[in-house]
Amino acid sequence: MAVNLAAPSSFFLPFSSSSSTPLQIHHNSTCTLQTRRKFHSLVVPKHPIASLTCANASVTSSTAAVSAEKEEVLPPLDVSEINRKSKKWVWKGYTISYLVYPEGNSDAAAVNPPLLLVHGFGASIAHWRRNIPTLAQSHTVYAIDLLGFGASDKPAGFQYSMEVWAQLILDFLDEVVQRPTVLLGNSVGSLACVIAAAESSRSLVRGLVLFNCAGGMNNKAIVDDWRIKLLLPLLWLFDFLLKQKGIASYLFDRVRQRDNLRNVLLSVYGNKESVDEDLVEIIRKPALDEGALDAFVSIVTGPPGPNPIQLIPKITLPVLVLWGDQDPFTPIDGPVGKYFSTLPAQMPNVNLFLLEGVGHCPHDDRPDLVHEKLLPWLSELPVS
Repeated sequence: MAVNLAAPSSFFLPFSSSSSTPLQIHHNSTCTLQTRRKFHSLVVPKHPIASLTCANASVTSSTAAVSAEKEEVLPPLDVSEINRKSKKWVWKGYTISYLVYPEGNSDAAAVNPPLLLVHGFGASIAHWRRNIPTLAQSHTVYAIDLLGFGASDKPAGFQYSMEVWAQLILDFLDEVVQRPTVLLGNSVGSLACVIAAAESSRSLVRGLVLFNCAGGMNNKAIVDDWRIKLLLPLLWLFDFLLKQKGIASYLFDRVRQRDNLRNVLLSVYGNKESVDEDLVEIIRKPALDEGALDAFVSIVTGPPGPNPIQLIPKITLPVLVLWGDQDPFTPIDGPVGKYFSTLPAQMPNVNLFLLEGVGHCPHDDRPDLVHEKLLPWLSELPVS
């Protein structure tokens, strides 16, 4: 998840969903980009999206029923199992929680590159519970709690930044995984993976999978979006209020109440059935830890960090972008979404799939659609 303070009434933008059909955008060097609302008979609600048009380009759709036939649906990992099997790694004096699954390498996992899953704002390892069993059939899967989240340390007064998380990822690959790895991230986790891949000079990263990549650690990064420009005075005021300890504590107590968390999650998920009690507790429990308030304030009020628009051109690795089109945090018609939608026509190493009716966390919102696109892409990665 991402930090979004664009709606004064609740801090989050509401949205509606009407379908669950993903759109597949294939790259072709002769394609031109244009904006429109329809792909043949398929209508995309709410906002225009970018489409590729040329003789050889194709746009395909698939329903949930087709997805179910193609991919076996494995039950998610139980949160208690994740907690029991998680390990500890000390990084710069801080304890970082991580999971490796399965613990023993299969033949396929020994050949295929390992995967590292990096969550978004407010989430943790367990946010990937619906993906780990499927991915672990052919890969060794690592998942990490970034500093300030999940079961990792939340040091008082720490100044969080995107660069800190990117360095944590690189050091984790170097010290723990010790093999070239495919990075998969959601929201600010995606951006941390992009920064890590752009800075890596030691062949630590084999590929990138980005789920609704954030434009920065907070929305102050997206200054060329009219919605943010309109609300900038409110964001500055909110920053000032959060720096008042009593006000920040009151607001954070309200945010982490079960009913409020559930309402926020319902507003950012297209598939409302995915918003279950486990998900609410996955977000809520770490927010009760000492240091969680400091992390919240630092992330919301801190510098937004590097912008993916400047970093992506530096990356020549294979990149898969999966984007839920019903995302109120990083909408496909916002500056970051528009930028990513143009990439397949400009960079042959980038593949993009727009998932219709899916929100900000595609991997947890509609894991079936994500696996349908992700598994073939992983299987086609070039041999190291």
